[in-house]
Amino acid sequence: MRCQHRARTCGRTLGHGWRPAGLAIAITFCFGLAADASAGDQVDAISSALRARDYDRAIELTRDALKGSPNDVQIWTLQGIAFSRTGDNTAALAAYRRALTLSPDYIPALEGAAQLQYQAGSRDAVPLLTHLLRLRPDDPTGHAMLAVLEYRDGNCQSAVGHFAAAGALLDSELDALHAYGTCLVRLKQLEDATWVFQRTVALRPDDARERRLLASIQLMASKPREAADTLTPILEGGAVDSDTLELASSAYEEAGDTARAVSTLRQAILLDPRNPNLYVDFANIAFAHQSFQVGIDVVNDGISLQPQAASLYLARGVLYVQLAEYDKAEADFEKANELDPKQSLSAAAQGLAAVEANDLDRALATVRKRLASKPEDPLLLYVQADILAQKGVEPGTPDFRTAVSSARKAVALRPSLAPARSVLAKLYLQAGQTQAAIGQCRKALASDPNDQTSVYRLIQALRKAGDKSEIPGLLKRLAQLREQAAQQERERYRYKLVEGERTPAPSPPR
Repeated sequence: MRCQHRARTCGRTLGHGWRPAGLAIAITFCFGLAADASAGDQVDAISSALRARDYDRAIELTRDALKGSPNDVQIWTLQGIAFSRTGDNTAALAAYRRALTLSPDYIPALEGAAQLQYQAGSRDAVPLLTHLLRLRPDDPTGHAMLAVLEYRDGNCQSAVGHFAAAGALLDSELDALHAYGTCLVRLKQLEDATWVFQRTVALRPDDARERRLLASIQLMASKPREAADTLTPILEGGAVDSDTLELASSAYEEAGDTARAVSTLRQAILLDPRNPNLYVDFANIAFAHQSFQVGIDVVNDGISLQPQAASLYLARGVLYVQLAEYDKAEADFEKANELDPKQSLSAAAQGLAAVEANDLDRALATVRKRLASKPEDPLLLYVQADILAQKGVEPGTPDFRTAVSSARKAVALRPSLAPARSVLAKLYLQAGQTQAAIGQCRKALASDPNDQTSVYRLIQALRKAGDKSEIPGLLKRLAQLREQAAQQERERYRYKLVEGERTPAPSPPR
């Protein structure tokens, strides 16, 4: 009992270091303290070999010792340490498992096995770490390792509790702090996320990326002044980039300093004149302050450099609506749709197309395969019609008839499925059935008044029908919906800054 108590006491000290090499030395020292008299000489000899990094000798000594003491948990664990130092993790795990069979609560063996499984990125580390934390609930290293594994599996709800329990251990671990903060953002716990990313800035105060991440979260948390303060050292440093200027402009605008927001955004445009997002941002500021013509002039500059950017035509169309220049607005919306027809795809169809790497033929094949087993699924029927419409099927062709019948069946099965009605309206327009298209658009908007695509299709259909009385009001409605969508896109962009391509999983504890 005394020996086991000492081993556990020494084991607790291991929670304050992340470096795997340090783990072996610490355990070896603990075994030297914890050895009983009968095994003392053997343990001392093995420990001495480990400290001298003579791992082959240590393995040989453990094998000799186990011949006389085959159930000695300490020697089995020492053997695991020795094998791990030679890189033979399979043998090391086998030794640790043997030790745990003899003594399931033996902390040094649990730690050794958990460390190896963690380094391998294996979920097998989770039950070992969970067991360790039951025995030693305040161990920050165990919590940190378990947090990383949960984060890697996308279990943010579980991960954040373990990250929090790791405490100051994370203060020097940038990737772990990123994972912690990213989970908090995903869970919309923005105040806590701000605090975590303040710690990353403290680690790297001169790193522009870290400051942009923190500023993005501060903006999400409705703290624009704090965001501006966070970015100030970069802005005053002389080597500022357009991304930082764009973010700073948003912070100034949300803080009520429009003049500074505009000048900062103009500076960003000068640095990166082919970035359409900067012109869209300018258009948004112009819209908010009713400087519609100024916004149009700046967007015109962007279009002259990027004439294929659909987002610029959408932004200009919204501004034209405010000036009641409805023909120009409608022309811009039409141009945007021509440049980026996939913008009308619903979330369901977009998601499927993304899965198929934006290959509509493969996406269509996948949908048809699923429809073979679920022929009455309205969503699958709608997606089939949507993809066929995006492929540009011509009236009178078999694929066109399939698209129409799929869309009709989808709305018959689920009358409230507004996107399916919008696709059906598009197909009716192609077939010259203008009144039928108008009817589908109105039904779609009755189900979903915020369906931009249906508003746009209704404008098209009414113009074809020669009924222009509603078009100005519908253009205003579309402009309002586009502006709301732009705000949501800005929020998504800020989340994307935090997530990155994918926040890298933290390295194993060092």
